[in-house]
Amino acid sequence: MVTRWFGGTLLGTGGLVRAYGGAVRAALDQAATVQRTLVWDVVVESAVAEAGRLDNDLRSRGFAVVGVDYRGDAVLLHLGVPDDRLERLHEAVAQATAGRGAVTTGGERWVDEEPAWH
Repeated sequence: MVTRWFGGTLLGTGGLVRAYGGAVRAALDQAATVQRTLVWDVVVESAVAEAGRLDNDLRSRGFAVVGVDYRGDAVLLHLGVPDDRLERLHEAVAQATAGRGAVTTGGERWVDEEPAWH
């Protein structure tokens, strides 16, 4: 948003265009592009004994583990997974847990990823 405080000097049409145009150019020079990705909320349930290894394995394969809940002798890993990686997640969990891990897919949500340099 660009706001101009009137200081008593009339700029005219050309002056206003230059003033607002310069402010908009400066704002756009500072703006960053944000990548937006649609992901599924996924919960992976496993035994506490294999949770650390499973968490590490999933992260090393590039899956975003966004939270961990401990429930008695079970652990729930919360992930955000793009649609095109859901099948790969099921395979990774089956391999890492010898088929004992359970994958539950919930709703979808948008995730914004800011550029690393920003």
